[in-house]
Amino acid sequence: MKVTRVNHIGIAVNSIDEAVKLYTEVLGLKVSHIEVVTDQKAKTCIIPVGDTKIELIESTAPDGTIANFIAKKGEGLHHIALEVSNVQESLDTLTKKGITLIDTKPRRGVDNTNIAFLHPKNTKILLELVEPGK
Repeated sequence: MKVTRVNHIGIAVNSIDEAVKLYTEVLGLKVSHIEVVTDQKAKTCIIPVGDTKIELIESTAPDGTIANFIAKKGEGLHHIALEVSNVQESLDTLTKKGITLIDTKPRRGVDNTNIAFLHPKNTKILLELVEPGK
């Protein structure tokens, strides 16, 4: 397993329309795209910053993971995503090393990526593994 870079930083927000103003109007950054990930009950807004991205995440359902996160912890840092060349191989390696996984198999993420989450039990924060889309 080789981590190549920080792919993005995920930030849970109540409203992408409100939160994006800081990044666009104040900081002068540009939105690359907005996407709804139906199976995750989330809407995402990708904002490139150099070689990495900020991902604003808004829940599309009251029972969504992001809605639950915000209800417990408030808006803010949700996860850090690390880029790897092969998510499944990385999950297999981490399992052998005793790391608790949320996802044992990759799933579809934003922008045609493969993703999987590691449980904060071992990592202290929510970490996401991202394999770029082909």
